[in-house]
Amino acid sequence: MPWLPASASRPADAPHTSTFAAGLESPWGMEFLPDGRLLVTERAGRLRVVDAQGERISVPVAGLPQVDRRDHGGLLDVTIDPAFEANRLIYISYTKAGRGAEAHRNGLTVARARLSEDARRIDQFKVLFSQTPKVASSENLGGRLAVSDDGHLYVTVGDRHAVQDRMRAQALAYYQGKTVRIRTDGSTPSDNPFVGRQGARPEIWSLGHRNPQGAFVHPRTGQLWVAEHGPWGGDEINIVRKGRNYGWPVVTFGCEYTTCARLGEGTSKPGMEAPLTHWGRPGIAPSNLILYTGDQFPQWRGSVFVGGLAGKAVWRIELAGSDALPIVVRREALFSELGERIRDIRQGPDGGLYLLTDGERARVVRVSRGDALL
Repeated sequence: MPWLPASASRPADAPHTSTFAAGLESPWGMEFLPDGRLLVTERAGRLRVVDAQGERISVPVAGLPQVDRRDHGGLLDVTIDPAFEANRLIYISYTKAGRGAEAHRNGLTVARARLSEDARRIDQFKVLFSQTPKVASSENLGGRLAVSDDGHLYVTVGDRHAVQDRMRAQALAYYQGKTVRIRTDGSTPSDNPFVGRQGARPEIWSLGHRNPQGAFVHPRTGQLWVAEHGPWGGDEINIVRKGRNYGWPVVTFGCEYTTCARLGEGTSKPGMEAPLTHWGRPGIAPSNLILYTGDQFPQWRGSVFVGGLAGKAVWRIELAGSDALPIVVRREALFSELGERIRDIRQGPDGGLYLLTDGERARVVRVSRGDALL
């Protein structure tokens, strides 16, 4: 029998990976425009536009704010308004340094702007959310954005990795370790769970998070799904419900770095929500996650995909049960042969998967059916 390359034995409809766009520098987030072009952020404060064929990457879009690039900070996520084709509004998250004596501190900031018709600049810039007080740390930032069709903008905010301040994730006076819900004009919805509570930040939607770097709004239930980093192990996916407490740092499936000393009070406690699924040590360091609804891979429709930074793979999570009360029936790691950190993941207009990697070969990888390339 003659020798054949491994690719020759693949089914024609098997997933195929290829470079869609390369030459990026420390990218963090991406979002498709309705015309097939792709917005990509770079942490140094640059927003670039990749053409629909992946052949050209633009010069940086003009009008972006100054960002604090220290450690994990900089320009982070980007997403578009549900009515983008009419209003051309985009949303960005970034870290903003303090002034004067506060220059060593920063805060997560979210802004809205209008992208010009030629996508070369932004204007009508408006800050919608600013984390205060600012923090002397540029780690565990969170920073993921998710917009719902009914005009709400969700923002994930990390605990900022200061051991002495961990319990701020449980305190409603602080944004650290929370998800935030605002309207797309920056105002606070009157039905947020802690509106009117003395000492509470009214924008808070949920509490008890460590470093949530992934988020989407389920298209059928309207529920917010979040992926978050544990400490050493204990990475989680949570379905985030109004006013609920997700435990950190009181309960966790992780442990302290290096020593693996016990953290908190165990893995569960009344009044604190259990994750939909979690990973043990060493963990995957989850980035963004999506619900796959495309046509290229019908066998994957309805699965959740989450990128892994430390895990250097994409995890497919197969679900059963209802949309509102799903059950995880299977998890599988995919595309580990790339050997790259997966910083973001999106479903493209063509129904393929698009992976943003952030290592030395930072690029956008397209995952498509083999026969779709013929």
